[in-house]
Amino acid sequence: MAIKNLFCILFLLLTTLSLSFAQAQQDLKTGKGRKKIVFIAGPDSHGKGEHEYNGGVTFLAQKIKEGMPETDTVVFHNGWPKERDALKNASTIVLFCDGSDGHIVTPHLQELDSLMHGGTGLVMLHFTLEMPKGNLTYQFRDLIGGYFETDWSVNPFWTPEITKLPKHPITNGVKPFAIRDEWYYHLRFVDNMKNITPILKALPPDSTLTRPDGTHTNNPHVREAILKNKEPQTIAWAYERPGGGRGFGFTGGHVHANWKNDSFRMLVLNAIVWTARIDVPKNGVVTNTPDENELNKLTKRN
Repeated sequence: MAIKNLFCILFLLLTTLSLSFAQAQQDLKTGKGRKKIVFIAGPDSHGKGEHEYNGGVTFLAQKIKEGMPETDTVVFHNGWPKERDALKNASTIVLFCDGSDGHIVTPHLQELDSLMHGGTGLVMLHFTLEMPKGNLTYQFRDLIGGYFETDWSVNPFWTPEITKLPKHPITNGVKPFAIRDEWYYHLRFVDNMKNITPILKALPPDSTLTRPDGTHTNNPHVREAILKNKEPQTIAWAYERPGGGRGFGFTGGHVHANWKNDSFRMLVLNAIVWTARIDVPKNGVVTNTPDENELNKLTKRN
């Protein structure tokens, strides 16, 4: 009798756990339940005020809590979280780190891929979008929809004039703006831009292609697209991942002080909320404009 009761208890426990997991997965896909937003920063790689990954995620997490206090935010600095269950039940993950061969995601790509197919959202900012070349490139691309490819994409500093915004939850409350940053362009996207909604588009000026040819600076392909064909470039986009989950790619973010621009900041905050399957407020995620002191005190460097 005791053994039979034990089996019944174990059966009930496993059933409860299975139902809880299934409900958590369903909540991710339907947008129900309290939202957990995870921010992961890589080690800062430039001088102060540039590539402020740690300060950037600290700042964005604080602003999400300011504008959307019903969310839960978790921030990890200087690399991939070591805690085993750090990403468990994350509604979306925000990555801000160096890309290319030293990408902090590479050793954890299978874990991230599993979360994405379970409905977790993903936001990749700036250098994070440069994928390492090789067999994993397309797996990276399919999580976010697009990426920076060396010898194809370029990384000049320029000031795109954002005069028109598409109707999308990410643009709620965002006004046209122009801000100088290291905006990557001429990116690689999924075939036929399937499930991609361009959020920011602009035609880069010819002056962005005055540098010599190089892996990140210039090449015949981008010259043809810009100088000859005058093709507007997508520099931020929303992605509806096949099978579930949302992504947002944003090529700006090199200059830490640019978070002071209300539209620049709101766009990214809206995108984080959207990828977490939270309804973006009609007027956007409204937060107070930070001063230099606020930006600096939140900086957490190596």
